[in-house]
Amino acid sequence: MVARAGERQQPATEHPELDVLPTWPLDTIANLVTTDPSPHAIPVSWPVRAGDRQILLSLKYDRGSLARLRKRPDVALLILGGGNVALCARGRARVIADPMPGAEDYVAVAIDVEVIDDHRQSAFEVDHGIQRTVLDEPELEYLRSRVATLQELAAQHN
Repeated sequence: MVARAGERQQPATEHPELDVLPTWPLDTIANLVTTDPSPHAIPVSWPVRAGDRQILLSLKYDRGSLARLRKRPDVALLILGGGNVALCARGRARVIADPMPGAEDYVAVAIDVEVIDDHRQSAFEVDHGIQRTVLDEPELEYLRSRVATLQELAAQHN
């Protein structure tokens, strides 16, 4: 039985899961959760789908999240993106390039996804996800170059 608006339903203990990662728009902003042992969440720009169960992202070398995932590699990445992408990818993170080629102040991180929680709902659709406007053109170009590097790394590993 499906609950109607305003009705209570029994708490769910598990989410439906996806077998593979869907695609999402390039300019998606995701939330990376690391632990120390309490959770810490940060926004990350433009995560790259690197396969059915792998995501690449760039983190600045001095981020606390990078230090935390090096010590405790279990992470979660929440993605709310256009095209009705609403998922939490849970898995283990590892550094694959330190520093990133062409971006000495960033490292490339791979998340080997173990579980993909599907958070789509029949009553809602994610149209645009989290978005932001880059106000500094050189920073936007730097982000684009890092994403191009991540896409090259993804192609090399597939």
